[in-house]
Amino acid sequence: MSQSTEPAARYRQIAADLVEQISAEAYGDGAPLPSESELAAHYDVSRGTIRQAFAQLRADGVVSSRRGARRTVLATPRLQSFVELTSFSRWARAAGEIPTSRTVALELRTATNDEREQLELADGAKVYHLTRVRLLNGEPVMIERTAYIERVGAVLPGIQLDTESITDRLDELGVVLHAAVHTIDSIPATAADSRLLDVRPRTPLLRERRRTTDPSGAPIEWSDDRYRGDAVAFTVRNSRDVSNLVKQSPRPH
Repeated sequence: MSQSTEPAARYRQIAADLVEQISAEAYGDGAPLPSESELAAHYDVSRGTIRQAFAQLRADGVVSSRRGARRTVLATPRLQSFVELTSFSRWARAAGEIPTSRTVALELRTATNDEREQLELADGAKVYHLTRVRLLNGEPVMIERTAYIERVGAVLPGIQLDTESITDRLDELGVVLHAAVHTIDSIPATAADSRLLDVRPRTPLLRERRRTTDPSGAPIEWSDDRYRGDAVAFTVRNSRDVSNLVKQSPRPH
């Protein structure tokens, strides 16, 4: 190949070519890419140009590398859609993943101010609060912190929380999670988040806050779910005719 192309454009072309090969599954998730010297010989460019291409791929979240190690292809984030209300377990199985959970805490306690507001509870009302780590194929990807109204949460102690889907069991008991409002933003990992998800403190996480109601519109649960950004991506479908997507200015946490 000729080196007559401007270097700035050349490294972008090489980066685009590598992305195309990754998309075509020439290199799978976690697979090492050829070395700088191998790629430099293949594309007939300097190793500096290859390093620029790798830098572009790292910035785009396509590859990762450690000093002294070959660049590897990052796993493609799993896509979770909000077109329909689907439990984590159902979504994971539909995506070909194996969902499991690790229960951190389940307690019956007085609702916080935020929980009272979201669940429309009276002062002094109690909620069942559940904290779980959700895993895909044994990998921790999300922390689920959910407050259930006392009437619904009372069934949780009888569920195998690490292996069973709460949504499925509630369906069996006639409790229908009918609709939900999702609020999505980014938040730095707290010390507790970093410990449970095995990430560095203040790593950016995707946060989904969800208020779920029954068919009558009465609130059932209020959840704060925090996802590793490199493990899951969200999709929202809308149109010019109908859209339930609302943009809000970020507020201090």
